[in-house]
Amino acid sequence: MAELALPIRTERLVLRAYRPDDAEALLAYYSDPLVARYIPWEPWSREFADKVVTRRLVSTAITGPEARFAVVAEHAGKVVGDVILWPADDTLSRGELGWAFHPAVAGHGFATEAVRAVIGVAFAHYGMHRVIARVDGRNKASARLCERVGMIREAHLRRDEWAKGEWTDTLIYGLLKEEWPASTEQA
Repeated sequence: MAELALPIRTERLVLRAYRPDDAEALLAYYSDPLVARYIPWEPWSREFADKVVTRRLVSTAITGPEARFAVVAEHAGKVVGDVILWPADDTLSRGELGWAFHPAVAGHGFATEAVRAVIGVAFAHYGMHRVIARVDGRNKASARLCERVGMIREAHLRRDEWAKGEWTDTLIYGLLKEEWPASTEQA
């Protein structure tokens, strides 16, 4: 498979590979307790931000079950969020998505635009037949994002994950490759 050329340009965003100097921009939103509430980590420290960015510097292609495709989303030269795609199984035919965006850009459609682009990469470049997103049941914004990009809520798992001191629900959203063109036309 040919390497994917980065950056990816959407209408308003540049989706690019991570750079070592991204730690500060990512720390600006991942250190926010409201952003960290629904992700597996506590609010980031500077040291943790440096570790994550170092790992993601090489997360530029899905080449095997442990590989990741991670991009930073920039608008007008500023980092506004990030999206990551990883294999959901050893066949590399199913992918899982995750994302986070700075609260200051909420409501501007940047997350929708970036996630759509990465779904396109999953289907068109990596040949995946299905992508999913696992969303904390309390995270209404991410659930709405899944629906905006055409994903279907396939499951609501009740109190299935112990997260930050409490049992939380998980919503599973999925999208099949053959559904993708129809979902982008509706958007």
